[in-house]
Amino acid sequence: MIARLRGQLVANTTDALVIDVAGVGYRVLVPQGVFPQRLGDQVVVHTHLAVREDALTLFGFPDGGSLALFERLLGVNGIGPKLALSALGTLSADGLREAIVAEDVKALVAVPGLGRKTAQRLILELGGNLADDHVIGSTVPTSSDDPRMEVRLALAALGYEASEITHALHQLDTHGALHQRGTDGATDRDALLRHALQTLAGGQ
Repeated sequence: MIARLRGQLVANTTDALVIDVAGVGYRVLVPQGVFPQRLGDQVVVHTHLAVREDALTLFGFPDGGSLALFERLLGVNGIGPKLALSALGTLSADGLREAIVAEDVKALVAVPGLGRKTAQRLILELGGNLADDHVIGSTVPTSSDDPRMEVRLALAALGYEASEITHALHQLDTHGALHQRGTDGATDRDALLRHALQTLAGGQ
């Protein structure tokens, strides 16, 4: 079983990487926006190999935690690999965990193709296990408490792709915007959204 790849990134599309490992090119399906590497860079990918009669398909993730969450998603009725990748690409691994543990249906249905019933099933089947694992610590923020999630959901609602949203959030981190506080001590979510939209428009 192929569990991990390390090699040179030789091709990159919105949903797949091709990694050259000792002269062999492996095509790996990935969540959008989670691999910032450029062509020619070395990349390490944690992989899940799906075996079917007509195909061997690799799914890849930047860390073991994301891979483990993907495999848990596949155990939920109604969640296939495509939808699991979409969930990880839209919300990020941490955001998805937070939404499930916090029972935040609104955040979950922001994932394209994930309806309310499936979101409720995710919460029912995975919420307790993820909380018991202490994956996200003792305090579980909801989307209303987490400015990053607020901005991510707002941009998704405006129709931006997961890769664009990830880039915008990375720029907020880089410029320290996520750590700036208003007069009441809270992060100004409207200001963060404006910063993100300026980044996506090429203003920063």
